[in-house]
Amino acid sequence: MDSEFFHIALDYINIVFFTFTVVLFLMFCAMGYFSTRNSIHYRNKNSFGDMSKLMASPMAPSMTIIAPAYNEGLTIVENIRSLLSLKYVNYEVMVVNDGSKDDTLEKMIEAYDLEKVSRPMDPNWRSKPIRGIYKSSQKAFSKLTVVDKENGGKSDALNTGMALSTNQYVGCIDVDCLLLPDALLHVVKSFYQHSHKKVIAVGGVIRVANSCKIQGGELEEIRLPKNWLARFQLLEYTRSFILGRMAWGRIDSLLIISGAFGFFDREVALAVGGYDTNTVGEDMEIIFKMRRYMHDKKEPYTVAYIPDPLCWTEVPEDAKILVNQRDRWARGNLETLFKHKEMFLNPKYGRLGMLSYPYWFFYEWLAPLLEFFGFFTLVLFYFLGILNWDFFLAITVAVYTFSVMFSFYAILWDVFSYNQYRRTKDLLLLMFCAIIEPVTFHPIVVWSAVRGNYKKLFKIKSGWGTQVRKGFAKPA
Repeated sequence: MDSEFFHIALDYINIVFFTFTVVLFLMFCAMGYFSTRNSIHYRNKNSFGDMSKLMASPMAPSMTIIAPAYNEGLTIVENIRSLLSLKYVNYEVMVVNDGSKDDTLEKMIEAYDLEKVSRPMDPNWRSKPIRGIYKSSQKAFSKLTVVDKENGGKSDALNTGMALSTNQYVGCIDVDCLLLPDALLHVVKSFYQHSHKKVIAVGGVIRVANSCKIQGGELEEIRLPKNWLARFQLLEYTRSFILGRMAWGRIDSLLIISGAFGFFDREVALAVGGYDTNTVGEDMEIIFKMRRYMHDKKEPYTVAYIPDPLCWTEVPEDAKILVNQRDRWARGNLETLFKHKEMFLNPKYGRLGMLSYPYWFFYEWLAPLLEFFGFFTLVLFYFLGILNWDFFLAITVAVYTFSVMFSFYAILWDVFSYNQYRRTKDLLLLMFCAIIEPVTFHPIVVWSAVRGNYKKLFKIKSGWGTQVRKGFAKPA
């Protein structure tokens, strides 16, 4: 009787794993389909009409780009120069010096002839104390505002910028990100392309700038990263941004906008209290809040997504820094899911509650844990002599083949749509990365997620971690 029950339990486990795998296959096939449809729709929609003249008008919608800076003395002057060169008239660059301990503030004051000014702010708005607000005495830098405040973290710095801004839209970016000159034109256009819905936020693709040739704050040549970790992340970003988020955008169910490139309707962002300073996943959490806010108000709205390669950033090339980053992402994911658990399978929130939230719960949060503990289960079954080798090999080959083909599709679709990497050698290297990623890079990502969940569930104190950047490639 015990033996029969044992075999029934094993069959049940096999059925669960098989069902989970089939559901993932179908989900990713649907993701590929919807992302392709959305990319084609976006290209057709933007293939006509030149909005550059309209957006260059002083009557264009006003925008503030908020860039938190902490110990960025080595590159802050060049980073600001890049932000001030964007092709848009009615915008402000607000750099929030978040209590830097180096010479970040001094370099900005010297390079841009900054002088202290006064600026009104809601006294009830919670943020760390402001030590000074600066504007340039030179007309050429009139768009620049520098806020010096006590250290409170990235979220607190962004909230301070939102409260001080008086413009209709705010863009929250990393100060060391490179925005292409026409980035704001695409962003503002996205805010105005929906006549029957209020666009509350606009996100976009993040591209990997490691090894690219950048001169004077401008992207001169796109190069494949030389570092293998950066190459794997480039492949991962291509899948995530070009396929994943494009698909969620197609069905209006996008639940995250990257913290490196996110733009918001300031009124709605302030109405929900801005960024949560008690989470390390603030970029995801604010979208949850804004969507819930609009759902509760029963107002038609949407979150727009731009597939154009407008924002370029440096990714970690050191394994320890990468693990710390993904550890933080996992903690932020769990914090946000728990905080908004009322959305789970709640028809009140439509596709968000019935589709998007379950996806983040089962795939983004639960799947890495299942993979990790599933490995030890396989080892245990092997030593107990009860491992079903036929089933194990069949499902492993199927999952591996599907993951590689999905990565191939992401690479080829990126070539078809934007063709950033044109050398045959680069494409072959990316495809090689796709072939070996499941057994090299992916285990690192899984381990990082497990570590992050362990820290959060057992209340082990851990903050943001440090991202040590090497800087963009210098001209040869």
